[in-house]
Amino acid sequence: MCKFICAIIPRALFILASLGSIGFLTGLMEDVYYWFLAILLLPLVIEMIITLKTRKGQDYKWFSPPIFLFLISIIPSIWILELNYQQEKASDPRVLSTDCSEQLPLFLYQILLLLLIVGKWLLPLGGGVTREELSQLLLIFVGTAADILEFTSETLSDVKETSPQLVYIVLSVWTWSMLQFPLHMSVVKSNPDSEGEQEVGEVSLLSKYSTDIWSIVTALFIQDGPFLVVRLTVMIYYNVFHQMLLFFTVKNFLVVILNVYRFVVICQDSRSTKPRSAQLKHRHVFSA
Repeated sequence: MCKFICAIIPRALFILASLGSIGFLTGLMEDVYYWFLAILLLPLVIEMIITLKTRKGQDYKWFSPPIFLFLISIIPSIWILELNYQQEKASDPRVLSTDCSEQLPLFLYQILLLLLIVGKWLLPLGGGVTREELSQLLLIFVGTAADILEFTSETLSDVKETSPQLVYIVLSVWTWSMLQFPLHMSVVKSNPDSEGEQEVGEVSLLSKYSTDIWSIVTALFIQDGPFLVVRLTVMIYYNVFHQMLLFFTVKNFLVVILNVYRFVVICQDSRSTKPRSAQLKHRHVFSA
């Protein structure tokens, strides 16, 4: 019964947040047709019914379907609200100082990230996931959410009237970075069979460094790498430069370089470990 409740509550929060964003969008744009975006909630409702019946509310180990479907349901509303705000800012910047459309996109960014963290915390653990791994994952979520929120708020504030295409670039990279939340491979470790580890050295090494490799891939291709490219584009192509932009650009650059260095260390360690495993296997054959 507890798993059922823990499975329903976060999904209910996801549905309410999506409906709330659609309601804000409909009221702001004064167009009831935006309520058709609620159709995107149907996969989340279907997933909830299937999960409750087949898995008793239990989440999956490597991937979280409710979080992924929640992102699908709410991201279109955020895109439309942000594009509307940027369009209004470009047409008449003086009006936005007292307009709620200035704060609404940022508010939705914050609510979305908070719900992702709280929702993952409330969802029943997936098979094979320990509470320690969940706590580590939640801490990673908090740090990731702070970086993503800082990226969107700081970079979108640098958008000028002459560069509306930058809004699409930032929103696209933001959407891409949000896709790491349904994935749990940054802390959830595989548990290979001990005999298999002794027989196949490569498999044991891959399982040993699986979380490190996924963290490197996330930093290089999903978060800090794309953030670095966008910020360099803002400075070089759009000719925007200030102290905070420089600081965060240097931070992303350092994270990328350190992750490349970490990958090199892992490769060197794997090469040095292979001969040892081969020697142990050779000794085992002769001793038999």
